[in-house]
Amino acid sequence: MSTIFLAQVAGVLASGAFLAAVIWSIAFPQKCIWPPQRSTFWNRALIWVLTVIAIGSMFWLGLTDWNAFGWSAKLRWGLGLPLMITGNIVVFHSAAYLGYKATSGAKTALRTHGFYRYSRNPQYTADLFLFTGWAILSASIHALPVIVITLLTLLMAPSSEEPWLRRQYGKPYEDYCRKVRRFL
Repeated sequence: MSTIFLAQVAGVLASGAFLAAVIWSIAFPQKCIWPPQRSTFWNRALIWVLTVIAIGSMFWLGLTDWNAFGWSAKLRWGLGLPLMITGNIVVFHSAAYLGYKATSGAKTALRTHGFYRYSRNPQYTADLFLFTGWAILSASIHALPVIVITLLTLLMAPSSEEPWLRRQYGKPYEDYCRKVRRFL
């Protein structure tokens, strides 16, 4: 088996595990998997291992058939790179503001400042920018399955988190939802 195939399988399985957890949690909010019912070292570790596998494979695969679609450099560098830079800035700032444990699904205080003033999900929004940017910049057929599954997961994840957030924060979260959009 080729390393490209193995990287695709690893990336699809890792990103697919997140997508399955999100879909399950939307269908069965009382038995949700994402966000985790309890934040432990082991579920945080699993989340980050799967994240590293999904993102690592996505980026490595993008390099293996760089610009397989034959898109122009102006499109790829002019749109893809700015999306990636913007996504990175916002996701790192938002993750730092929220904190490692909360980013991994632990309950903390409701955060409504920083980028959370503009989006209830700035990390997901920024990741959508980042991975769309990578899809455009790399123009990779090999990375496409992992990117598509990841983008679907990011689009659906807020729907699995919102019932949990409503239970955790009650009226303050409801008020926040009325003032701030889900994405942008």
